[in-house]
Amino acid sequence: MKKLLLTVAAAFLTFSGSASAADLAARPYTKAPPPMVAAIYDWSGFYIGVNGGWGSSHNSWDSVAPFLVGPEGSHDATGGTVGGQIGYRWQAGTWVFGLEAQGNWADFNGSNTSLLFPGFVNTSKIDAFGLFTGQIGYAANNVLFYVKGGAAVTSNQNYINSLAGVRFATAGDDTLWGGTIGAGLEYAFAPNWSAGIEYNHLFMQDRTVNFTTAGVILATDRIGQDVDLVTVRLNYKFGGPVVARY
Repeated sequence: MKKLLLTVAAAFLTFSGSASAADLAARPYTKAPPPMVAAIYDWSGFYIGVNGGWGSSHNSWDSVAPFLVGPEGSHDATGGTVGGQIGYRWQAGTWVFGLEAQGNWADFNGSNTSLLFPGFVNTSKIDAFGLFTGQIGYAANNVLFYVKGGAAVTSNQNYINSLAGVRFATAGDDTLWGGTIGAGLEYAFAPNWSAGIEYNHLFMQDRTVNFTTAGVILATDRIGQDVDLVTVRLNYKFGGPVVARY
């Protein structure tokens, strides 16, 4: 009887070991998935947006011949602005290049009492401006820093009032061309949306204008102008969503 029990136990152990080995051999091999790398934002594509902010133009007036010649002083014309922009960017590695056109309404007003004719007040106003620029930027994923430069145009009104506020003479509408340089920082907070802040300085040409009343020239001034702008921007980009890399 004892011999029979030993024989049965040995047979059971042999069968169990064989089954365990078979189970181990049958387990399939599964390759571990590759590690995930953070998605890279792609700045390439057309975009359109809106902007708004503050601006200030510095205007220097000098009376010229055939009237009394001399400086009349200067003033800052400040106020708000709102407008839009459209452009295209393309990205090469971490570098981003772009072209943009921007147009804004403005309400920059300022004046000073003439140093040469103390009974009169010289007033300047910018009611619109445009920028046509190229951009070079550096992208750190969804954060873009860029510099820009190109052409600028401003729409101006200049006039002379008496100290009592009565209109003496006006130069009418005056369009000036010049150049601009600037810089901006933009953050993409969604696949096609970005927000940013931008600064621009405009170097406008000097011009000589005649001030008239009822068609009669009453004064002639040479006016110099430059402009500083700070705006916040919101852009929507068409196509080119984030790129997931492994």
